[in-house]
Amino acid sequence: MLKLYRYLKPYTLFVIGVVGFVFLQTIADLYLPTLMADMINDGVMQGDTNKILQIGGLMLLVAGGGTLCSIVASFLSSKSSVGLGTILRNEIFRKVESFSLHEFDSLGTATLITRSTNDVNQIQQVTMLIMRMMISAPMMAIGGIFLAMRQDRELTVVLAVAMPVLAGVIIFIASKMMPLFKKIQVKIDRINLVMREKLTGIRVIRAFNTIGRESKRFEEANFDLTDNYIKVNRIMAFMMPSIMLIMNLTTLAIIWFGGIYISRGEMDLGALSAFMQYGMQIMMSMLMLAMMFIMVPRAQAAAVRINEVLDTVPEITDPAQPKENFVGKGHIEFRDVTFSFHGAEEPSLKNISFTAHPGEVTAIIGSTGSGKSTLLNLIPRFCEVDSGSILIDGVDVRDITQENLREKIGMVPQKAFLFSGTIAENIRFGKDDATDEEIERAARIAQAEEFIKGMEGGYQHEIAQGGLNVSGGQKQRLSIARALVRKPEVYLFDDSFSALDFKTDARLRAALKNEIGESTEIIVAQRVGTVMDADRIIVLDEGRIAGIGTHRELLSTCEVYREIVTSQLSEEEIA
Repeated sequence: MLKLYRYLKPYTLFVIGVVGFVFLQTIADLYLPTLMADMINDGVMQGDTNKILQIGGLMLLVAGGGTLCSIVASFLSSKSSVGLGTILRNEIFRKVESFSLHEFDSLGTATLITRSTNDVNQIQQVTMLIMRMMISAPMMAIGGIFLAMRQDRELTVVLAVAMPVLAGVIIFIASKMMPLFKKIQVKIDRINLVMREKLTGIRVIRAFNTIGRESKRFEEANFDLTDNYIKVNRIMAFMMPSIMLIMNLTTLAIIWFGGIYISRGEMDLGALSAFMQYGMQIMMSMLMLAMMFIMVPRAQAAAVRINEVLDTVPEITDPAQPKENFVGKGHIEFRDVTFSFHGAEEPSLKNISFTAHPGEVTAIIGSTGSGKSTLLNLIPRFCEVDSGSILIDGVDVRDITQENLREKIGMVPQKAFLFSGTIAENIRFGKDDATDEEIERAARIAQAEEFIKGMEGGYQHEIAQGGLNVSGGQKQRLSIARALVRKPEVYLFDDSFSALDFKTDARLRAALKNEIGESTEIIVAQRVGTVMDADRIIVLDEGRIAGIGTHRELLSTCEVYREIVTSQLSEEEIA
């Protein structure tokens, strides 16, 4: 957890201020019992009203100063801890943004959400308690013991017996609770995972009528978390009575032996009152340390999980010396590229070599699982090749910064995704400074203008999270418009026309041909009708290139392509 406190550097002055004001508050709290002893001995016992008022006024002044210091210390500690939480969430978000698909798959979305919310909150709360309690508790305990010994050395034997017993109870309880807190964070991950799957997959759940089964899954995860919390609360329920019993027995022992010393004339009433106050302050400081022992293990478990994210080294990083000696615009070349997913026995792509030129349409077709989408994902470096190289404008993609590489690309993913906001904001996502005219032009080319104008508010129509209030075809067209407004050098369409009818598909491809001009266009598709007019068709079969050529050339030279065509088109259509 200490490793995370390096992010407190911007709040160094605040932390120093907390230490200073806590110190002043502790001094005030320790000085009050001494003043009370003086008031009892010099004022109450002698009946001196002026002395009582004088010392009483000083006690009020000291108490007021201590209260003011406590308020300022609380404000500064809250400011520092909340600032730390803000910084940690930003650091986690930036780190996650740099992850490749492999890191996302390794950690999982649900746990990343939990680590950036619940785990950060644990660190934030404990940081505030540390600055308030862990700083004041040792000062209070040490100062209380020293001042108690000044009042009566023999009576401090009671504290010498009580404190080890109290420390033993605290250590025993902390040892039992620490493993449970580690389990709780994992159980929260599970709750988050089940809930997220239930919300995102609600249509599938209802379609297959599995609401009861999903509810049972959630109940199991919920009861599992509840059982762990119950175990923790049982231990905490044992802790408070145990500590209060020790504190009350200590108070009773102080009064008992103090009364004996007073009857012998070895101690006065003021000293006994002050000693009781110091005893309570020492016990309270031990109680504060006990609370820290309870909270710190859970925060430590959260800190380990946060450090796992922050210490993860992304698989895909920018080169130390990026190259920008590009030749041309939009030239893409695959040179003997082989790629395999982590843990896979066989490569997904094997010895892929081809070239895509500007102003041409390169189509990729093949059976399900042949590696079409994987090939496309290698171009913007969503995944890293095992061997071979991919060149854009004569430069290996690994020698280009990810930002510069992706500025050249306009990609429409296989699964169209829209963000919450207006239609215009979703299209403008491709280009921040796009004008209204550019947005409307991109929508017109993507064949989206007609249905946009039919919606209430037009381009200002609100899109629900994930685009749930538009159809699959409308989502695809808006995703295409988002790529078009970018006007990149390379267009990547990953099966982006599958939800469109044949008429809209044909109109869209015709409009794209006129719009794209000198840009390079690579299309992944399942339908032959989408790719048959392409300048170059690449046929993939089990991760290998089975053939490259035009539609007519492949019909006569590639058996795999011929099988795909005959499965989709009649003999008359082929002829």
